Amino acid sequence: MKALTWQGKRDVRVEEVPDPTIQEPTDAIIRVTSSGICGSDLHLYEVLSPFLDAGDVLGHEPMGIVEAVGSEVTAIAPGDRIVVPFQISCGHCFMCGQGLQTQCETTQVREQGMGAPLFGYTKLYGQVPGGQAEYLRVPQAQYTHIKVPDGPSDDRFVYLSDVAPTAYQAVAYADVPKGGTLVVLGLGPIGDMASRIAMLQDVRVIGVDLVPERLERMRALGVEAISLSEHDDVVEAVRELTGGRGPDAVIDAVGMEAHGSPTGKLAQTMSSLMPDALAAPMMRKAGVDRLEAFYLAIDMVRRGGTISLIGVYGGQADPLPMLTMFDKQIQLRMGQANVKRWVDDLLPLVLDDGDPLGTETFATHHMPLSEAAHGYEIFQKKDDGAIKIVLKP
Repeated sequence: MKALTWQGKRDVRVEEVPDPTIQEPTDAIIRVTSSGICGSDLHLYEVLSPFLDAGDVLGHEPMGIVEAVGSEVTAIAPGDRIVVPFQISCGHCFMCGQGLQTQCETTQVREQGMGAPLFGYTKLYGQVPGGQAEYLRVPQAQYTHIKVPDGPSDDRFVYLSDVAPTAYQAVAYADVPKGGTLVVLGLGPIGDMASRIAMLQDVRVIGVDLVPERLERMRALGVEAISLSEHDDVVEAVRELTGGRGPDAVIDAVGMEAHGSPTGKLAQTMSSLMPDALAAPMMRKAGVDRLEAFYLAIDMVRRGGTISLIGVYGGQADPLPMLTMFDKQIQLRMGQANVKRWVDDLLPLVLDDGDPLGTETFATHHMPLSEAAHGYEIFQKKDDGAIKIVLKP
């Protein structure tokens, strides 16, 4: 089959790789019909090379048609249309029972000290072949699936794999009171979708970003969008909009793609130039994140407010302003989205023919798999108005 493979920093290529096969009785094989490029994929494209091998198949936002199932998979059958959550979880362990599927005790990547494995996302998360491919093996398929009906377009459902539940968890963790104010830092796909979900919950949303196309897109939806480039002090600008107090909550949807920290950028560049044997420990133990967005959230949120951190971070030695966080009595919630936990809340929204989340027009680009490398390039450079790209294998 054809699949998008990682070959090195900023080097991804569509190649022929072996077709996936049923290896365990809990496996399924799907024919992929749509697969998104995620902002997290750009971390693989740019930063996380020490944890990748040439030929690794990328992608963790797929959906498609079931082609085959193992003997213990009874909830789905060949011909069914499913979305595949980005994490692999069993559905019956203690952690899954707590709604913490990212911590699944059956599938945890214990040799790396990490939680549940993720499709197409490095050795840290199991080095599982991903879904930017013509076919995909789905482990733990008795639970790792979301069955959806025939009829509506893939765009209605594909975001259930990652974007919609990640955004929904970000808003849930922010816990903004009805009528309260939420600031969303970063208006890429996750920040965009989080804004839409928050507005459906009667929350006032203020969005912050640098990219003109993102800002205009959100203003058209009713978000009060602020450009970082137009304000010397964006914290003060937000306070002026919130009675001098600050917002009830801030979602950091930026993560380590944040702008403005030359020290973090230098560390990322250094790690990408080192041999993997040296770079991997540095990436895991040293502070390589660019924390400007997180620092901004800490400064901006009102006293007693909440920061919901959904942007991806790595590294363990980044200094935090603990005195400020403690003094302001900030609540901090974070983590990979527990996809299956939020599906029952999201399905009515994506099944609604009124399309309240705007899924049908959410993607700015649809591309054949053969153009995936171009898709990564324009997404990373924010060229051609690229905000969300969906590949069509």
